[in-house]
Amino acid sequence: MKLSIVIVNYNVVYFLDNCLSSVYKAIKNIPDVEIFVVDNDSVDTSVDMVKAKYPKVILIENKENAGFAKANNQAIKQSTGEYVLLLNPDTLVEETTFEKCLAFMDSHKDCGGLGVKMIDGKGRLLKESKRGFPSPWVSFCKLSGLIKLFPHSKRYAGYYLGHLSYDRTNEVEVLAGAYMMLRRECLDKTGLLDEDYFMYGEDIDLSYRITQAGYKNYYYPDTRIIHYKGESTKKGSLNYVYTFFNAMKIFADKHLSSKQNKLFSLFITLAIWFNATIAAIKRIFSHIAQPILDFVLSYAAFYFLVRLWAAAVWHNPDYYAPSYILYVIPCYILVLLTCVYLCGGYLQKTSPKRIIGGIFFGMVALLVFYSLMPSELRYSRALILIGGVMILVIMLLIRLLKGLISTGKLTFCDNKSSKYLIIGDETESERVALMLRSTQLRHEAIYCQKDTAQIADIIRIYGINEVIFCAKSLSQERIISLMSAMTNTNAHYSIAPESVDCIISSNAINTPIDIYTISLNSISQEENRHNKRLFDLFASFILLIGSPILVFVIKHPLRYIKNCWLVMLSKKTLVGYSPSENQERLPKIKPCVLTSLDSIKAIPQDNAVIERLNVMYARNYSIERDFNILIRGIKHLGRR
Repeated sequence: MKLSIVIVNYNVVYFLDNCLSSVYKAIKNIPDVEIFVVDNDSVDTSVDMVKAKYPKVILIENKENAGFAKANNQAIKQSTGEYVLLLNPDTLVEETTFEKCLAFMDSHKDCGGLGVKMIDGKGRLLKESKRGFPSPWVSFCKLSGLIKLFPHSKRYAGYYLGHLSYDRTNEVEVLAGAYMMLRRECLDKTGLLDEDYFMYGEDIDLSYRITQAGYKNYYYPDTRIIHYKGESTKKGSLNYVYTFFNAMKIFADKHLSSKQNKLFSLFITLAIWFNATIAAIKRIFSHIAQPILDFVLSYAAFYFLVRLWAAAVWHNPDYYAPSYILYVIPCYILVLLTCVYLCGGYLQKTSPKRIIGGIFFGMVALLVFYSLMPSELRYSRALILIGGVMILVIMLLIRLLKGLISTGKLTFCDNKSSKYLIIGDETESERVALMLRSTQLRHEAIYCQKDTAQIADIIRIYGINEVIFCAKSLSQERIISLMSAMTNTNAHYSIAPESVDCIISSNAINTPIDIYTISLNSISQEENRHNKRLFDLFASFILLIGSPILVFVIKHPLRYIKNCWLVMLSKKTLVGYSPSENQERLPKIKPCVLTSLDSIKAIPQDNAVIERLNVMYARNYSIERDFNILIRGIKHLGRR
């Protein structure tokens, strides 16, 4: 056997399908190839898909998530190829990739491992195509930012070997695990992947052992692959930071001297806290920056409005008491902004309608509250009305200005419609266009265009922001070339596989079971998270109001009231997942009171069935479903 290809899969069925399709095209001229897929107990349809569409693939079905290193080793032990390729499922290879790599390794007997040029799902070069060993100094340069200041320096940019060209074949220190072609003879000397690494670091460890065994690692840029780069890892999260740097610590314990290890451990600790702090600040700031800006500008405008109103109507700029300006006006603004939030005005993809609705309900709430106040605290209805309109104008202008800065047009930048350019033959382009039209995605136009040298000009002239390549019409090499050549257009690139109704892009790897097909309505979408929270608030409020009657219907009434309060305080959610063995793989939501099983008379006992129900709930969320489950399971609201 000439080549053994090993792919470890975990809940990325559509990416795996796309990857295997490209692999089969790339092995057409290689007679002796075996392909292994090791599935780490996915809860999606990965296993069924492989069995149905790729029956010649040697499928290993794990009953638990064995980790990347162990899963690869399972297949390597069964493989018989002269060369072994470790390939990520979220990759796409060119038709000639394997032929070129095999020819290079056949002619370079000192090559123990080979990596290639990788681009991401947006056509951008991935720096990790070639890397150096993470020594204490190299790690310090990366952590401190020196690598960004001197990106081509041999001394300071050692992590990505910045002094070596990405367009020339070079001997390198570390290969990327996304595409690592290994010589069997070398593996026999180095041993397999170290299973102490659950995820991350095993490629660095193996690359190091290859050099220690007397072989060389090469970076080979004469062929390219797309690597969607595992956005599912949530690289801004503390969990990712901890897992990645813990892998570095394992490497240091194994391969560095005691003195180096102490220094490296210090860097790792600093890196974990530094990255976690930055990630937390970014996450908090991204949520509060817009409301703070709205509040500050609204307060400033309201302050000048009060002064002008007092001067014009009462002929005294200081007519209103300082307490009105310092305390009452901020309360007015907070009520209005809270109502805007409840109406979805702070969603990333918001609309003027949501903001107008929020201000309207806020003004109604203020006027109702105003009418109930004692006469000495009723300052001015006119100020509430004028101030509300003024805040509305300010909020709309801020968002239009953001749209102007980001798009060059007066538009709500986060809610702009997409212009799709579909590149492929007429039949396939129309299939993809029909698929887009059948969804609720916002789009102004869909342009079907055959492959042409003027694609970049078409994108610029027509303001295209979404480009979809039809895999059936274009070769993988052509798709990769187009994506690489158009990185300066700011368009997003996707691939439509030939046999399934889905679109593959770097935006699609958000969570293990998130949106791979454009028709799904995942619970992890921002709007759905917002709607779920609103449902929890209003439903639990109504349940509390109705508690004098419901306590006679619901089992454990005291726990029922406690649960309602916990839901209102965002400690729990009313409806969520059913308990299962693999619940941690699903998009995270709060602990729940009711589950989808509460709407079923015959509760299934099979864990696999329960997991399927959880996946369906996560993928196709709706308030209506939560409401139906609540009505049918209302007697269980006192559950622990």
